[in-house]
Amino acid sequence: MPTSVKQMIEAANAEVPRVSPVEAQRMIAEGALVVDVRDAPELAQSGRIAGALHVSRGMLEFRADPDSPSPDLHFALDRPVIVYCASGGRSALAGRVLKELGYRKVYNLGAFKDWVAAGGAVDRPGS
Repeated sequence: MPTSVKQMIEAANAEVPRVSPVEAQRMIAEGALVVDVRDAPELAQSGRIAGALHVSRGMLEFRADPDSPSPDLHFALDRPVIVYCASGGRSALAGRVLKELGYRKVYNLGAFKDWVAAGGAVDRPGS
């Protein structure tokens, strides 16, 4: 049965809870992994949440799966993971994929711009 991107994002949003920048800051202080799933040019232009791990949406499964040939050791199935992107769509889909891989504590921060507007710390390009 065909589906649309809009339907896929709606389904992902139903499975992956949203967190506010304030909630995310608390979770980060408690050890949550923050993952930026935007593409490299986006990071080069705007930076990323301070301390965030960059894994583009297209590589997420390969980095988050511990049995993958190229896992990223920052990921752990029992560690809370907060994902974000430019608007919240890719991060919703990324969160759903992480849940499918067995991650239980997955949260969608949504848009990077919301983090910035809330005064969240940012690692700027070239700094």
